[in-house]
Amino acid sequence: MTDLRHAKVSRGQFLRLMGGLAVAAAATACSTRPQTAAPSGSAAATDLKFVGVADQKAPMDELIAAYRKVRPEVRLTASYAPTDQVQTSLRTQLGAGNAPDLHVVYPGNGSAMSMSQIAGAGLLADLSGQSWTGTIPTGFKPALQVDGKTMMYSAGSSVIGAIYNTKVFEKAGVEAPPTTWTEFLALCDKLKKSGVAPIALGAQTPWVTQLITYALVPSTVYAKDPAFDDKQLAGQATFAESGWRQAMEMYLELSERGFFNDKPNGTTFEQQISMVATGRAAMAIQVSAVLPDFRKSASSPGDLSMFPVPGADSADQVWIPAGVVVGLGAGAKGGNVEAATAFIDFLGRQESINSWAKAISAIPLTQDANSTIDPAVQSFLPFTKDRAVPFMDQRWPNAEVQPVHFAVVQELLAGKATIDEALKKMDEAYQK
Repeated sequence: MTDLRHAKVSRGQFLRLMGGLAVAAAATACSTRPQTAAPSGSAAATDLKFVGVADQKAPMDELIAAYRKVRPEVRLTASYAPTDQVQTSLRTQLGAGNAPDLHVVYPGNGSAMSMSQIAGAGLLADLSGQSWTGTIPTGFKPALQVDGKTMMYSAGSSVIGAIYNTKVFEKAGVEAPPTTWTEFLALCDKLKKSGVAPIALGAQTPWVTQLITYALVPSTVYAKDPAFDDKQLAGQATFAESGWRQAMEMYLELSERGFFNDKPNGTTFEQQISMVATGRAAMAIQVSAVLPDFRKSASSPGDLSMFPVPGADSADQVWIPAGVVVGLGAGAKGGNVEAATAFIDFLGRQESINSWAKAISAIPLTQDANSTIDPAVQSFLPFTKDRAVPFMDQRWPNAEVQPVHFAVVQELLAGKATIDEALKKMDEAYQK
């Protein structure tokens, strides 16, 4: 097992060095296959297969079509599956040696399909010789590299915050963004009194469970101790004896005050989207990469925007989570490694980075005059200089903590566990 201690960067270094602003969306499986055959007399056709998650479909559709114009002899078939499925079935395929040529990879460490876990098993092709890898911002290198070698591609970074329906806010007479936790609770209370669920929570979809914790922990943990990750890796800090406890308490406070929809453990990610898009709920705490999915379901995409969740009662102590977005890698043991890595090299062009980032409302990994940043995430930019931290799991030392985190949040929401029990389970998983 390879962990980020082999590509170590502190949260403090991240704050100073990140060049812009993990967990991805889940949806119904679908596929895209280019039908254009190689022109007569051209190079022999090469068939490549890609397996990803749903929020990769929009950028991949666009970039596969663009690549077809450059390399018509390459026929790339793309299919998409729910995040929870790729963490199990695709990981099994990788281990069995029958993986697709290209596949989704999560940055950093902390899940079965994360870069460090897969690279450590020798299952990812080295991309270090590609020119785009020389422009990776220093603060992002631990998410994409192991021992100085770039093992995955990502087009940029995303943030976690509140995706909200501006029409619902206007009708309830509330304004965004709140700047403190007390203001956020007052906003939720006013929304509840107006007759809507303040926060839609789709906790039946496991990866959604983590996002509220992730939105709060930057303020409750890292604002007070930016070196927390390094201390935890060294055995000098734990979940149970840190601001993680406060974040869990705040999570449960939202539940106990009735600020979630009914039965969040029986609500899916797709239902969460629908509730906010149709105005039955005011907001959802989500990753900005899925903002396009919310907009697709809304009658007017302009009705949806986003703001940071203030996890502290002092505005200057509010920090945000900002992590490298889910990307892809090439299988090291496939029969088309050269063709697969050539496609990733194409993705590393600035115009491709801009295209991918725009499609998922991300902040481009590198930027030029043609780069754009979604207006909905503009309110996060003031935090990125010195009050932003990577998504928590990107520095966890193994793939055990994340599923435990999912499970204990569901248990807390169901009243089947205490915070003490939840944090103890996470600490035990961390120490494996």
